[in-house]
Amino acid sequence: MDENSAIAALAALAQPTRLQTFRLLVEREPEGVPAGELARIVGVPQNTMSAHLTILSNAGLISGERQSRSILYRADLEGFRSVMLYLLRDCCGGNARLCAPLLADLIPCCPPKQAVPAQS
Repeated sequence: MDENSAIAALAALAQPTRLQTFRLLVEREPEGVPAGELARIVGVPQNTMSAHLTILSNAGLISGERQSRSILYRADLEGFRSVMLYLLRDCCGGNARLCAPLLADLIPCCPPKQAVPAQS
């Protein structure tokens, strides 16, 4: 990731409707959400949502896939990961202890799902 891409992604998320939309798409992974439903849930007109989705897509944070007459949007978690890694890379100037509190805070927020034991 380069600086311009990181700036575009951060700028895209620096608006309430786009941030809410991105968070909603992350919650709905991997199913995705149709554009019309996104507009309804977030409470904005469809043409306004379309503009927001274009900005998020151009920033590499979401992707859209045409399904019949609608477009299904999904969060691009790899794009988001790239932004986060860009921000964190070298954040500690070679001293990993400086980033340890941040990493400790991230681990409990997203615990891995336990595998369901197979029934005999």
